[in-house]
Amino acid sequence: MAKWIIDSDHSVAAFAVRHMMVSDVRGQFNKISGEISFDPSDIPHSSVEVSIDVSGIYTGIQKRDDHLRSPDFFDVEKYPQITFKSKEIKIAGERGFKITGNLTIHGITRVVTLDSEYAGPEKSSDGDTSIGFAARAGINREDYGLMWNVDLASGGVMVGKEVRILLDIEADLINE
Repeated sequence: MAKWIIDSDHSVAAFAVRHMMVSDVRGQFNKISGEISFDPSDIPHSSVEVSIDVSGIYTGIQKRDDHLRSPDFFDVEKYPQITFKSKEIKIAGERGFKITGNLTIHGITRVVTLDSEYAGPEKSSDGDTSIGFAARAGINREDYGLMWNVDLASGGVMVGKEVRILLDIEADLINE
């Protein structure tokens, strides 16, 4: 089984969440690390371990980023990492698969299934081999203890519960 290391320079964990019930706010985590055991001919025996440095959150608004790092949301001093560790991978289409595993956010672990696909592998001009992975899932942030909110006059809330997660990963072969 080939081993791949996540290339943090070419990978991102993004999210989108409803703001004030009218629009989506998007953000991303730019500090991702991890290792993937993957062989396209043996997907069910593959595995994934990912760690995201929560302090690397970026929404484009410093005040919002600071609030998201605070105890109101991620509390990065107490919970500096988001982690995912696969438990099962099932084939779902020609280049698709479903990765079920433990997602830990804010010290709380829940089982999540990521709809995923891969691209590659490809060799670069310098001979290195890389592969790409895209994964998507939706979670309820309150399931992970991220409860902060403000009620709106309309009966809605400032921040939606449902968060869409989008992972775009490039990984480099570490054994050939």
